[in-house]
Amino acid sequence: MPTRAAESPRPAQPGVGAAAKQVAEHASTLAKLELELAGLELKQKAGALGTGVSLGIGAAVLALFAVGFLLTTAAVALAIVLDTWLALLLVTIGLFAVAGLLALLAVRRIKHATPPVPELAIREARLTSEALKANGHH
Repeated sequence: MPTRAAESPRPAQPGVGAAAKQVAEHASTLAKLELELAGLELKQKAGALGTGVSLGIGAAVLALFAVGFLLTTAAVALAIVLDTWLALLLVTIGLFAVAGLLALLAVRRIKHATPPVPELAIREARLTSEALKANGHH
């Protein structure tokens, strides 16, 4: 009497080794696709960043021109009540005064920030080290 197994032969199932190989191939393909996706995404973001930087530079150039026109407007307004050369001289002196003040502030900040050593972190590290040494000796 034939058994059921003999009546309906099962299709050949791959072994563990073949399944592991197939999983590794799928993982490799998936990793390659993910890398390709990451590359495309980075390329897209780099393009957007480049466009943003270009627009920012354009805005900065236009702002610089706007400041120039503002200063020219101030000089022309002063020229209504003063001679033109005197109005231009006053605006120029004002610009040098603001530039000098900014330079003094910059020098003060730079002196305060140098040398660029994390003094508080070093002091904390010393205190921690001393505390650990003190606890180790008692």
